[in-house]
Amino acid sequence: MKIAIMSDIHGNIDALNAVIDDIEKEGCEKILILGDLAMAGPEPEETINLLKTLIKEKDITIIQGNTDEMIVKYPDDQSTYMLDTIMIEALKYSQKVISNENKEFLADLPPYKYLQIGKTKILMVHGSPRKNDESILPGQPIESIAPMIKNIDADLIFCGHTHLPAGYQIKNMTIVNDGSVGRTFTGDPKACYVILDIPDLNKNEFAIEHRFISYDFKKSFEKLKQLPFKGADKLANALINATFRHPDEL
Repeated sequence: MKIAIMSDIHGNIDALNAVIDDIEKEGCEKILILGDLAMAGPEPEETINLLKTLIKEKDITIIQGNTDEMIVKYPDDQSTYMLDTIMIEALKYSQKVISNENKEFLADLPPYKYLQIGKTKILMVHGSPRKNDESILPGQPIESIAPMIKNIDADLIFCGHTHLPAGYQIKNMTIVNDGSVGRTFTGDPKACYVILDIPDLNKNEFAIEHRFISYDFKKSFEKLKQLPFKGADKLANALINATFRHPDEL
C-alpha cells in the first residue's frame, strides 16, 4: 500500500496540482496532509476549495498547521505574536480573502491525528508532537528531538513546518519531515512530498521516499508578487530562490 504525505502547501495551487498528478501516477491509495494549507501563497482561497473537492474524490486526512490556526484564531493585532512584518501582512490578506466557510473548515481541522494502517501506527503532526510550531530540521541533534517524542506511542511520526525534508530513527520510532509542497527551502524550487510504501499490511515494515516534483514556479511567482499586500513581492522571490523562509522586514 502506498500513502502520500504532504504539508505546507501555502496557497500554491500550481505546486499542489503537480504533486497530486504525481501521487496519481504513483498509485497512492491514501493522502495525509499535515497542515499550512493557505497562508502566504498566491491563491489561499482557491487552494482550500481544491482540497475540499479532493476530499470528496480521494481518501484524504488533513490536520491543522500553525498558520491555519493563525488564520482562524489570531486577533486583529497580529503584532503581539512572533511574526515578522511580511508574515503579518500575509496573514491579514489571508484573513480577508478566505471565506467564512473555509475559515470554519480550517478551524475544524484536528491539531494531530493517529492512524493505524495495518500493523503500523502513524502520528500526524505539523511541527512536533509537542507544538505545531516546533521545528524538526535536517542535521538536528538527536538529543534535541528525543524530548519532543517522549511518551509518544507510534512507529512513524510525520511532520512538516520547516519546509526542509529530514528523517531520523530514534530507538524503534521513525520521524520524517516531508518538506513543503508550496514553499520549499531546499535551494531547488521543486515541490516536495513523501511516499510511504507498506508492501505487506500484516508486517510493520515500510519504505519512505522523498519526491521532488517540478512545477511552473515562475507562474506562481507572478501570481504572488501581484497580490495587494506589502511584501508580497518578497514572498514571491522565495519561491524562486527557495533558500530562506522570508525576509525579516519589508
